[in-house]
Amino acid sequence: MTTQRGEGEFGGFEAGAWLFVRLVLGVTWVQGSLDKVGQAGWTQPPLGRSVAGFLQGAIAKSTAGPHPEVPHWYHTLVEQLFLPNAALFGQLVAFSELLVGVALVLGLLTRVAALAGLTMNLAFLWAGTTSTNPPMLLLGLAVLCFGERAGRIGLDRWLLPWFARHTTPATRRQLRAVVFVLGFLVVAALAMAVTDPNIELWAGLAALSAIVTIAVTWRHRAG
Repeated sequence: MTTQRGEGEFGGFEAGAWLFVRLVLGVTWVQGSLDKVGQAGWTQPPLGRSVAGFLQGAIAKSTAGPHPEVPHWYHTLVEQLFLPNAALFGQLVAFSELLVGVALVLGLLTRVAALAGLTMNLAFLWAGTTSTNPPMLLLGLAVLCFGERAGRIGLDRWLLPWFARHTTPATRRQLRAVVFVLGFLVVAALAMAVTDPNIELWAGLAALSAIVTIAVTWRHRAG
């Protein structure tokens, strides 16, 4: 009984610690969104002006050399995808920051919200903007990777059990697979940024990792 009580107390403390992390991230995202939602250049005409200026600054930081402040591949992505659709991305960033922040504060789909926040942090970092992005990235990664109880003091306390009761095991496995793939893509993008512009090195290391993983898995199942 003493051990169970201790585990319960620790579980409550852990949930409270995650609540603090969620509030720090959520309030920061909401504050950032309030500077954009309803503001000219973001969600009001001239749409896309603020994003276009930000992206032009990112292009200027993509200098020659093996490890520029803005990676070469991101420079290409900005020119070919982001800038031509600056109006759309301006609204997307503004409202995404608001939704992610509110979800984290309320503990609603907490790890999904953390993943969405990570994606934005990475996009800002690759654009050459440091600011609060590095610590937010680390906190978001912690929630995503280790925050099983991150939404316990929040709406996930009721939403996740309800979801488990009203979905089949196969559906839950598929959703976990989707989250895994998205997380893997984030990790792959980080690895690509480290090896940029040597894409051959990235591809070779990825292939080696896949071969070793398949071999170890096959041997384990065979044994």
